[in-house]
Amino acid sequence: MDVAGSVALITGGASGLGAGVVKTLLDKGGKAVILDLPTSAGEDMAAQLGDAAAFVPGNVTDTDEVERSVAAAKDVFGRIDVLVSCAGISSGQRVVSRDGTPNSLDHFRQHIEVNLIGLFDVARHAVSAMSANEPNADGERGLIVNIASIAGYEGQVGQSAYGSSKAGVIGLTLPMARDLAVWGIRVMTIAPGTMDTPMLATLNEEFIAKLVEDNVFPHRLGTPADVGNLVVHFIENAFLNGEVVRLDAGLRLTSN
Repeated sequence: MDVAGSVALITGGASGLGAGVVKTLLDKGGKAVILDLPTSAGEDMAAQLGDAAAFVPGNVTDTDEVERSVAAAKDVFGRIDVLVSCAGISSGQRVVSRDGTPNSLDHFRQHIEVNLIGLFDVARHAVSAMSANEPNADGERGLIVNIASIAGYEGQVGQSAYGSSKAGVIGLTLPMARDLAVWGIRVMTIAPGTMDTPMLATLNEEFIAKLVEDNVFPHRLGTPADVGNLVVHFIENAFLNGEVVRLDAGLRLTSN
């Protein structure tokens, strides 16, 4: 699939990794529909980016909104070729407090609802839209790119909820790819390491510096553009399917 002329729907596209994906795809001649919360900067961002970008408000945890938002996104440019699911939340909480009292189940449930169920819900509606696309020479109709995290492999203290939700995204990759093969729709997942995004602000600077130091190479934070460039590669290389790619400079999180 060519990036130029393709239409991508990016959830969480108004900030962080999602915004980086949007800008990278536009730079390569693609079109982008930003699906983000009504309170996000999505509308202003789309207006600044010009006619190749549009904003559709929606909350991935509201299935009725998801259905309406994906339909509206398809209406903007007439089709959806690529879905990049960047919408997500991250906050830390241990299983029990220091006195042994169980911590909030709502905290765990919210991470699963946003990061896993919401991602799946958007995907099923986007796939329905993609199924109407004319296949290209390879028989391809579309591409799903899901954003997981290395916490899905090596979650840290306080990341039981976040790590579980991202492990679910990782586990979804191959079964979904097999499920959608009949439609000519590929599924790929990116598991980013330490990225320079607003979500990183939830961690203290000393911990971030230690993570960067532990990178194999390079010793810097990843950027939204790094993610955007990998998405471009996924779009262009039709032989990539059903796989999770760690984008982490070789970082392996330990329990220390």
